[in-house]
Amino acid sequence: MTGNGRVFVSDHEDGVLELGCPRRPLVGPPKDFVPNGFALLESGEFLIANLGGEGGVWKLDASRSPSPYLMEVERQSMRNTNFVMLDHKGRLWITVCTRQTPRELAFDRHIADGYVAVVDAQGARVVADGLAFTNECRMHPGGEWLYVNESVGRRLVRFRVHEESGRVTLGAKECVHEFSDGDFPDGLAFDCLGGAWVASVISNRVIRISPCGEKQVVLDDSDPELNALAESVYAKSGVSKSVFEMGRRRSLSNVSSVAFGGADLRTVYLGSLGGDRLASFRSEVAGHQLAHWQFGT
Repeated sequence: MTGNGRVFVSDHEDGVLELGCPRRPLVGPPKDFVPNGFALLESGEFLIANLGGEGGVWKLDASRSPSPYLMEVERQSMRNTNFVMLDHKGRLWITVCTRQTPRELAFDRHIADGYVAVVDAQGARVVADGLAFTNECRMHPGGEWLYVNESVGRRLVRFRVHEESGRVTLGAKECVHEFSDGDFPDGLAFDCLGGAWVASVISNRVIRISPCGEKQVVLDDSDPELNALAESVYAKSGVSKSVFEMGRRRSLSNVSSVAFGGADLRTVYLGSLGGDRLASFRSEVAGHQLAHWQFGT
């Protein structure tokens, strides 16, 4: 979402689709290209996290032909790249959910090999490792913390951000909130009060975690029987793909992302893995203005 009302969504055919505009399919995308998280740049180009195929971060310009932007970090292939985010200082934050191939192997709750990489003035490198299926990340409105969702770890965690001579490092991992009752955190956004809004992909809930860690269910489209089944399966081994996909039967259809938009940043948009519509509702509290808010205005 941008300050002039433009709304962009991740789309497997178009890479990034702008609502209200004609569809513009990708030209010559790589094999098994699965666009997931993306970042809008000031140039009007996009950086797209490729969750499929060879992974990596790809650039999408006006030609609609994706080109490689970052395919490895510290000599490691970036397969299963999940998310890319631009912060207010021009740094890029990238999450890789797992080093396992296929990535469904990391649905095992005993596996924690996902990581966070940064691209800053000193280049690209891994700054946090050992995460249980790393999903979306966001910079806290104050700029001093990076928050990350561990989907299979079922935690919202944070790392203190340190910077010296343009080089960023992260402090030790701190747990902000542990989820239960069928909740598996996926998408993440902040409101202007510092509350973290989390999209829970299996339970189809939108949850706000206050600055002091308290949980508030903002929107609930869950199935109690599915929540109980998810808990039972998770206790034995981890997330089951079949149970995971049962969430698509609900109206929110595996809700996976949450974002604030509208002129007053009080319209909440919800993306999903299984739906063909974008849900929205109004919030009493405004969202935090992201780095790209004024781009293209």
